[in-house]
Amino acid sequence: MGKVFALDSPLMNGLSKLADLIWLNILATICCIPIITIGASLTALHYVVLKMVKDEEGYITRSFFKSFRENFKQATLMWLMLLVVFILLVADFMIFRFSGIVFPGWCQIALIAIAVLIMFATMHLFPLLSRYENSIRATYKNSLFMGILHLPKTILMMLCWIVPIVITIYVESFFPIVFFLGISGPAFLNALLYKKSFQQLEPETEIKSDADWTVQAVSEEETEEETGEKP
Repeated sequence: MGKVFALDSPLMNGLSKLADLIWLNILATICCIPIITIGASLTALHYVVLKMVKDEEGYITRSFFKSFRENFKQATLMWLMLLVVFILLVADFMIFRFSGIVFPGWCQIALIAIAVLIMFATMHLFPLLSRYENSIRATYKNSLFMGILHLPKTILMMLCWIVPIVITIYVESFFPIVFFLGISGPAFLNALLYKKSFQQLEPETEIKSDADWTVQAVSEEETEEETGEKP
């Protein structure tokens, strides 16, 4: 029985990660409140959860705000671009639904297809930004490439975010869990899914550590673009 409650036992390690995820959820939620900082908050969140799934986590708060500061400018620009696209998509859906104008069926199908494509392009966006140095254009391109290349995982990543929201709407008793793990929980599950995909980008001969190193391009067409892991 004593081994079960030992500090290095699976149970205690699991409880420690759960406590870290709850605190990380609080940090991410607070940093998302200004809205404009959502991109930097999500980037910092993915930076920490990827370290957690690799058992490399240290001080959660320090790591979170380290990534938040380092990626603030680029993450904010990328988030604002996404926000504009999101507003336009919502406006288009509202027009289709409430304007009273009869649009051709292909218009609605095209709009849904565009929305799905954007989701594919963004599921890996902030995880990539949290891990690698790259331009905004290259990060978007790599995110889209990974979303399509790892389609089953991408769909599972989407479900990790969507299912808790849907359950909370129909099962009110689920709200406390979402309150404490609604952001960090899905991000942690996402990290479990994209962890191996990220490892495929990294040279097998390199030691995975906090030292600076260069990663391989996502595709052969992008071999001329240099990327580097963020410590």
